[in-house]
Amino acid sequence: MQKKSIKDANIKGKRVLMRVDFNVPLDKELKITDDNRIRAALPTIRYIIGQGAKLILMSHLGRPKGEVRLEFSLTPAAKCLSELLGKPVEMLKDCIGQEIRQAVLAMDDGDVGMLENLRFHREEEKNDPEFAKELASLGEIFVNDAFGTCHRAHASTEGVTHYLEAVSGFLVEKEIEYFQKVLTQPEEPFILLLGGAKVEDKIPVIENMIEKANAILIGGAMAYTFMRVLGVNIGSSRLEEEMSGMVKNILGKAKTKGMGIVLPIDHLVTDNIQTAANVKVTKGEAIEEGWMGVDIGPKTISLFSEKIKSARTVVWNGPVGIFENDKFAAGTKALAEIIAHSPVTSVIGGGDTAAAVAKFGLIKEMSHISTGGGASLEYLEGKVLPGIASLRDKDEGRRMKVEG
Repeated sequence: MQKKSIKDANIKGKRVLMRVDFNVPLDKELKITDDNRIRAALPTIRYIIGQGAKLILMSHLGRPKGEVRLEFSLTPAAKCLSELLGKPVEMLKDCIGQEIRQAVLAMDDGDVGMLENLRFHREEEKNDPEFAKELASLGEIFVNDAFGTCHRAHASTEGVTHYLEAVSGFLVEKEIEYFQKVLTQPEEPFILLLGGAKVEDKIPVIENMIEKANAILIGGAMAYTFMRVLGVNIGSSRLEEEMSGMVKNILGKAKTKGMGIVLPIDHLVTDNIQTAANVKVTKGEAIEEGWMGVDIGPKTISLFSEKIKSARTVVWNGPVGIFENDKFAAGTKALAEIIAHSPVTSVIGGGDTAAAVAKFGLIKEMSHISTGGGASLEYLEGKVLPGIASLRDKDEGRRMKVEG
């Protein structure tokens, strides 16, 4: 179902309550070290202001666990946003209460206010109805532009939608568009590229996408458990023994369906991941005892690259090596460049994958880079995301019922 977006709503002169994801990293001096999440919300924010609405922003920051703690205040985010917009952003002292309501009601058209950290109240993560109702009372319409929190049924993402008309911002609208396309109508050949450390995180994705993808390429630390299940020596590489049964099941399903799961055929290995003094490329897929895989090797880069070049759609979630260390980044960089420079629709999962693409300066070359790591994984798993399900549908003008 298509969801209503901000452009489908009449917001002129209204109080717009908007959920953003300003959970930005701060240094010891409480200065923002990466403002990309704030910049990502600017198109929606500017549109709302341009429509003459009063904008009330809300977000969480960190894990204060229901306590008011200065190091988790959203004041740095409000200051950053003010500088980016070139206009004042009023930082409010809380997110609920009579004083906050009076401040909001006193706003003029085009004003922007920032509520204090939602997670200073335990009721936020509990999706407490009364807390959600208080939040909702601040606005006349709700806009969700925080995809990174859409997989959580919290008061500010799902609860408020029971009291206000709920629509998506431009950021969430774009996420829905791309993920729905790859899940329902991907252009084929469709390649799923998976990496990262943990098999457990990706098994539900593989189970859902095995019906849709033409091939699944697996690199990163998670590949070693697959290889070990197939009887390949992985040396001292990461092994999730407890996932062996599920991996066997996945491999069996893939074989039955005639869908190829492609694993590394060589590796970059080291005998000490901290010093990386000794590094070499294996001759084949096996890894000697005392050595551990830290990246895919050149033969695997070529193999994966050829698969990607033949594709029309590529979904990538998880780096294929420890890309944070330049010595172990060649595989992830090479595949990022191939995807960027191939005529494919590319959907990049959030988190480490997005960080890798940013590191290699390829953000603008990708079709879509998700702003939510956990949310993008759950979307690919086929799960209903409460923060999206609770938005109004274009054709029915009502919310989908979210169970549980």
